[in-house]
Amino acid sequence: MDANHPEPVPGAVPDAVPAAAPDPAAPWRAWRPGQRVVVRRRLPPGEPQPYTDVLGDLLAVDDAGVTVRTRRSGDVRVPAQDIALGKLVPPAPARRPRRDAAAEVEGSSAEGGGGPSTS
Repeated sequence: MDANHPEPVPGAVPDAVPAAAPDPAAPWRAWRPGQRVVVRRRLPPGEPQPYTDVLGDLLAVDDAGVTVRTRRSGDVRVPAQDIALGKLVPPAPARRPRRDAAAEVEGSSAEGGGGPSTS
């Protein structure tokens, strides 16, 4: 074949369309389910604050908006028109044991076995 018609590359998809660049006005459309995200959501007029943040694991993304699984509120749907900002964030840190549970463990081992004295 000549320079104008190179030989096809084995395994290549003919006439494949390259992936579209992320939309700068809506970068959230390039996110994939499973990623951890924070979305700044516009609140309706009359609310005490104009925005709130939704932090969690992305469950779904489409042209209509995103669904995020949060620790506090469960699954939260954020419509596209309410998304002010958003970004990918690192995974959540490991949860530490509750402070009072840690104190109980320390107290019971210091007393030599735990339970109240019966004498």
